[in-house]
Amino acid sequence: MVGFKPSDVPPPLGVKMASAGAAACIADIVTFPLDTAKVRLQIQGEKKAVQGIRYRGVFGTISTMIRTEGPKSLYNGLVAGLQRQVCFASVRIGLYDNVKNFYTGGKDNPGVLIRILAGCTTGAMAVSFAQPTDVVKVRFQAQMNLDGVARRYNGTMQAYKHIFQNEGLRGLWKGTLPNITRNALVNCTELVTYDLIKEPIPNTTSMNDMNTRL
Repeated sequence: MVGFKPSDVPPPLGVKMASAGAAACIADIVTFPLDTAKVRLQIQGEKKAVQGIRYRGVFGTISTMIRTEGPKSLYNGLVAGLQRQVCFASVRIGLYDNVKNFYTGGKDNPGVLIRILAGCTTGAMAVSFAQPTDVVKVRFQAQMNLDGVARRYNGTMQAYKHIFQNEGLRGLWKGTLPNITRNALVNCTELVTYDLIKEPIPNTTSMNDMNTRL
């Protein structure tokens, strides 16, 4: 049986970035209620308007939100969340190989330190670029859909405009430094681990060997 031969030509940068962004958007749609529950738990007790509502645990928070605000509340800020993933994941994942090659001058088998440096670099770049979308996403997630409670933001673009007009350009980049620190560490841990695990696999089991066994 003639097996499939993997291409030695890597996909272009645009394909990598588009694939990373699309995959992250799909993951965000599936996990967004959990992220919203996390934000609500983090801000609990900060607003007078929510003193009568108590969130207890992740699934308790989700249940309370559905009961008091409706199912749509779990997806408050989804548009900004998808905008964030398009800006964030496409940079932190899509640029990783290119940045790694830049640091090594195109040499094969870069060391662990180079991989870590590349992961930290793309993680920091992604946050610097996508921070405004993260700020808007979190503010929508924190906003409650209750009768008698004024809504501060009514749309994603209106939220960007409102923050810029009332807090200035710095308002859109609030929390950038701790977010860079966190995501640089997360990114280098995720991508370097993935990189190191996947690298020896083609050398141990080729597609032709697999087809022969079949």
